[in-house]
Amino acid sequence: MSHNSLSPSVAIIGGGPAGLMAAEVLSHAGVKVDLYDAMPSVGRKFLMAGKGGLNISHAEVFDKFLSRYAERRGALEPILANFPPEALRAWVQGLGFDTFVGSSGRVFPTEMKAAPLLRAWLQRLRKAGTRFHVRHQWLGWDDNGALRFATPTGEQHIHADAVVLALGGGSWARLGSTGAWVDLLRQRGIETAPLKPANCGFDVGWSEHFSSRFAGQPLKNISLSVEYKPRFVLQKGDLVVTATGVEGGVIYTASALLRDSCAATGSAIIHLDLLPDKPLSVVIDKLAQPRGKDSMANYLRKRLGFTGVKAGLLRELLSADDFNHPEKLANAIKALPIKLRAPRPIDEAISTAGGVRFEVMNEHLMLRELVGVFCAGEMLDWEAPTGGYLLTACFASGKAAGEGVLTWLGKDRNENAKKY
Repeated sequence: MSHNSLSPSVAIIGGGPAGLMAAEVLSHAGVKVDLYDAMPSVGRKFLMAGKGGLNISHAEVFDKFLSRYAERRGALEPILANFPPEALRAWVQGLGFDTFVGSSGRVFPTEMKAAPLLRAWLQRLRKAGTRFHVRHQWLGWDDNGALRFATPTGEQHIHADAVVLALGGGSWARLGSTGAWVDLLRQRGIETAPLKPANCGFDVGWSEHFSSRFAGQPLKNISLSVEYKPRFVLQKGDLVVTATGVEGGVIYTASALLRDSCAATGSAIIHLDLLPDKPLSVVIDKLAQPRGKDSMANYLRKRLGFTGVKAGLLRELLSADDFNHPEKLANAIKALPIKLRAPRPIDEAISTAGGVRFEVMNEHLMLRELVGVFCAGEMLDWEAPTGGYLLTACFASGKAAGEGVLTWLGKDRNENAKKY
């Protein structure tokens, strides 16, 4: 890579939160920053995430927060400790937006939307000297180590002193994260963990009757349990019935476990408690009372307050005989087994697991085999549930990569080449 010691230049590829945060660290340090994105504008998935309210982080105690990153907690802990949730909130405040903690502990900007925040941020980045190049699709490197980009005016080759890759995962390809970088890195000998759907829905294979009546309806106030290997998840909340299966909060929380179970055994079993606030004995008592002339639908509505999708789900999954035995029916209501056949395709997932392994980078997120190339954001091999954990780690890893570049540029590069 070329180097002009007067003013080093850094190319950042990817304009999501991780890339933009790296740009912020570098441009404020006086480094010449060019940010490239394949899409016509930056931050598309970020804007999409903020449609229903931008959940930027979570306010739970830090140790609990770290536990959400499961087996990658160790790798992410120093990165998150360097930019924890309260630092992210202060940073949002610095852009002129207040934040608040919702009832579930999730943190939102008072504005709720991503667009005003992104506008203010891009304005600040431009002021600091970051230059944006949209419709620049990265194609890898040429034989001289220059970055290749497909652009509306033809292919361009660009030299930079350091590169930050912040290319996203493999979901929501239409917003820019296509996962095409996996092959480009593999060609250079960089090992990556396979991309897999995370925070995704699952197929059940409903009957046409159930699907046509209830697709899109929420199952509110349920609890879900999953047992796979030594791990057990018990989660209370809501899920949504889809045309082919289930998705939503409680499913996303357990999705890593469910996905791994499907991969290993061909399916996953969840148990739903449709009345988590009532003990089994109470449900049995209520169902032991004679039905009289009531239809089963009316009986369930009067005895348990069941209507619509909850009653429909019992009809879909239980035999006629189960309805004739109060104890069987009560047990099903408290632990209804549903067999999940497979996760939905990766492009529908909210996020992806897999990516660049931490083991192929140094502590500054620089690839050991590609000196001067740093990685950040969702393209790294980690996953977390929804609830602000995804965005916080993207911001924090972008900051870490930016600081890593500064550290590296400030050292004698010959020493670095030997060391890594």
